[in-house]
Amino acid sequence: MQTKDRFSTDELKLTSIGKFGLVRKARKNVPSHYHSGIDITRPHPNYLNEPVYPIAQGVVISKRDDGPYAQLIMEHEYHGRRFWTLYEHLAGITVDVNGAVSPETPIGRFMNRDELNRYGRQFDHLHFEVLRIRPMPLRPGPATPARFYSSYSLICFSRGELEKYFFDPLEFLEGK
Repeated sequence: MQTKDRFSTDELKLTSIGKFGLVRKARKNVPSHYHSGIDITRPHPNYLNEPVYPIAQGVVISKRDDGPYAQLIMEHEYHGRRFWTLYEHLAGITVDVNGAVSPETPIGRFMNRDELNRYGRQFDHLHFEVLRIRPMPLRPGPATPARFYSSYSLICFSRGELEKYFFDPLEFLEGK
């Protein structure tokens, strides 16, 4: 994102229900669960091309680009330790599976006004997760031929499950 210092968490603003570990209410077809990431608000009122960058060098292992839940999952290694990141509610995805990424190159963008009008204003943020363990393998479908993995986000029904699968993204970023 375009902030004064993209490598600092000081300027990140979260949505009102976007903190890690909050209990999310049940809704149609989604049980109550712990929020497994953070929901980052758009840093500027740019509704045309507000870019999103990965937090570290890595490789794209899964891509979903079929609407408001479009997402990328990446695998990274830092000081010999492997971790995975997920970026969801992306638009204009510019990378493909097996492609290398770096913090200097945009991977997509926040949704623009037309997309938000089509899908809903509730998607005017970036959902970001840091996974401790490899995401769940999926069999790609016709609508999502490059979606090879899924997060554990909707199966975290206890604090223990949340901490088994995920790092608190803000703590993780501040520590790195």
